[in-house]
Amino acid sequence: MRRLWIVPLAAAILASFTMAPMVDADAKKPDEKKADTGWVSLFNGKDLGGWKTFDPKHQKYWHVKDGVLYSSGKEASHLFSPRDDYENFHYRIEAKISEKGNSGQYFRTKFGPGYPKGYEAQINSNFPDPQKTGSLYGFVKITEMLVPPDTWFVQEVIANGNRIQIILDGKKVVDYVDEKKTYSRGHFAIQQHGPAKGGPEVVVALKRIEVKELPPTTK
Repeated sequence: MRRLWIVPLAAAILASFTMAPMVDADAKKPDEKKADTGWVSLFNGKDLGGWKTFDPKHQKYWHVKDGVLYSSGKEASHLFSPRDDYENFHYRIEAKISEKGNSGQYFRTKFGPGYPKGYEAQINSNFPDPQKTGSLYGFVKITEMLVPPDTWFVQEVIANGNRIQIILDGKKVVDYVDEKKTYSRGHFAIQQHGPAKGGPEVVVALKRIEVKELPPTTK
């Protein structure tokens, strides 16, 4: 009787191996995504890491806590990247701005006092300035509040030659060609704006600052 049972059992086991699908050891899992190469983080999540203010006294307005870069204060301050030679790039931040707060994502800007000389992708939900988040300040105005205050958002800038695009939470809101080629290269900078008259202190928060550099403009 044993012999009669062993044969069918062996056949069943053999059939199971024969019918089992081949597994590709190199196949990717469904939730795996291709690595997004080329991006460089400009914020280490621990400290300012080379970023600086023009006025050393303003450095105290910027600090890192729990992996987030914060700034607050009652006067304007700007935090500049260590490098000053960014020309063409895809530059993105993940940030939020407080109620009636004002900030800016500067690029191709000079290191200097006051408001930097460079382009600015505006950050402003309901500060009393008609140019809201997503605007290319002084060039393209967006007057609608696209991001409420105290809400995390991703704002991307693609600057390639004299063409500048701003993408807000995945949606392109600015596509502008600066025929005057006003600014060609410079620092990145983050703005800490002073409060509106009678308004609350401005609080800026960022948890990502990244860049992917593009080929230089052919002259």
